[in-house]
Amino acid sequence: MNEQTSSAADGEILFARESGLARVTLNRPKALNALTQTMALALDARLKEWQADDSVKAVAITGAAREDGRVPFCSGGDIRFLHQQQNDPERQFAVTFYEQEYRLNTLVFRFPKPYVALIDGVVMGGGVGISFHGSHRVMSENALFAMPETGIGLFPDVGATYFLPRCPGLMGLYMGLTGARIGVADALYLGLATHHVPSARMAEFDAALGSAGADIDGAIGEFTADPGEAPLAAQQEVVDRCFAGNSVEAILDNLAAEGTEWAEQTSAALLEKSPTSLKITHRQLTQYNDLDFEAAMEVEYRMAIRCNFSHEFYEGIRAQIIDKDRQPKWQPARLEDVDANLVESYFQTPATGDMTFE
Repeated sequence: MNEQTSSAADGEILFARESGLARVTLNRPKALNALTQTMALALDARLKEWQADDSVKAVAITGAAREDGRVPFCSGGDIRFLHQQQNDPERQFAVTFYEQEYRLNTLVFRFPKPYVALIDGVVMGGGVGISFHGSHRVMSENALFAMPETGIGLFPDVGATYFLPRCPGLMGLYMGLTGARIGVADALYLGLATHHVPSARMAEFDAALGSAGADIDGAIGEFTADPGEAPLAAQQEVVDRCFAGNSVEAILDNLAAEGTEWAEQTSAALLEKSPTSLKITHRQLTQYNDLDFEAAMEVEYRMAIRCNFSHEFYEGIRAQIIDKDRQPKWQPARLEDVDANLVESYFQTPATGDMTFE
């Protein structure tokens, strides 16, 4: 059975059926396929239909190509809308937005059928939440992954509380605090990607999925390739040594003692981030690192709502997205001024209550 392509959210997300394969295309290429609230709601509704439809054997999700030929998967959530709600004392948009997004992430995590993300470009933030929790994360050599949230006054969310601590050693903490960017070899090493398919064969692989039914592994087998050595593998010992500190300040001390060029660059990267974001992220990824998925999402929801009542988040978006001066004025500006009470406030139940999953 074939179904004509349909769209939602003014064509920003496309849905199609090809025999037993349901297809999703994120269709905002000029915006690097950033995920809007309406796109997330449309995807949530369609996935619920497909999981109950026995004729749907698998789902494939990808991003639309830009005019220059690049194929971003999804650069994250469209956070401009969150910035615009800072004058609402109730932050009602944020309360609704995060609950809807995190429910969608949970739906992908729970999805009972093969869910294949074809990642041939950038995947960050909100894009991670609709790809990494599926059964198959297929990356090309063009894939670029990062969780850069500490640089905008936020924290690594969309399920990062669950998947980053499951990376080897302390690599997840390193990735979450620094926002380091990595490619396919490192993503495979960290367990974040499941397969590598070269970009030149990605379209062919995508076409093959249409006749694969539920046998996605069989279809992938003839397209996968070796991406080569993972650069992060050679850094595992030093990352584990330096990021073993029980605080962000201890990590910086460890990096100073290491005294290498990598340690200096890593320290400099950390010192550019929001001190508050660094401290709440350190707690998130060390004290809440063994939660099941739904419990992890509950913690993230608390943190996200609190962030939307903070100066840091709006200042981070202003500096990176609105004014683009790349000169955020963090408050507090120093790690030593971020006290335990401030950190604790990010983990308390919001006034509006905890999120639910139904």
